[in-house]
Amino acid sequence: MVQITATWSDRNLDRFTAGVVALHSKLPNVLPRIVNQVGDRTKTQVTRTLTKQTGLPRKTIVKAIGKPSRAHAGSMSYTMETEGGDIRLTYLAPRETRKGVSAQPWGRRQVFGSTFMKAGRFPSRVIAPRLNGHVWRRLDTAGRKITQARSGVIIPKEMTSGATAAAFEAIAAPLLKQRVEAAIAKLMP
Repeated sequence: MVQITATWSDRNLDRFTAGVVALHSKLPNVLPRIVNQVGDRTKTQVTRTLTKQTGLPRKTIVKAIGKPSRAHAGSMSYTMETEGGDIRLTYLAPRETRKGVSAQPWGRRQVFGSTFMKAGRFPSRVIAPRLNGHVWRRLDTAGRKITQARSGVIIPKEMTSGATAAAFEAIAAPLLKQRVEAAIAKLMP
């Protein structure tokens, strides 16, 4: 029995073989760096947009987002996590008026009726040390039971909706695609 073997090899096939070998060895080292660069740029935009969307100071948003978990050779994931509940009015530039406290949730100033920050009768209101500068709401008509007033702004919810989610989608995927394609083109001989 006669066996015939045919192989095809030329310069083009050798070049592509070398390119695939180069990609296989170098791309796992380059990809995490690209993911982290795109993640950092996206985090900056998310922070800017979330600051405008919630009405909170930038430093509060930066602290809420914290340090993201970064991509590395074992995991190509850049994760921004945040937690928290309903933000107190204290953090939203409150000012006391006769009708209640005026604050800026979602970047728009509004009055929250039956809330207060100071003690005494108008117009001679004084800062009460026991209130600690917080905004309070009465729970009963006598005014003996009070609780801290909340704004309705929840950072995790705001981070995944509205302008912040749109900013993330507009930046992350297109920029990652562009950077990965550029890296592949550069690594292919």
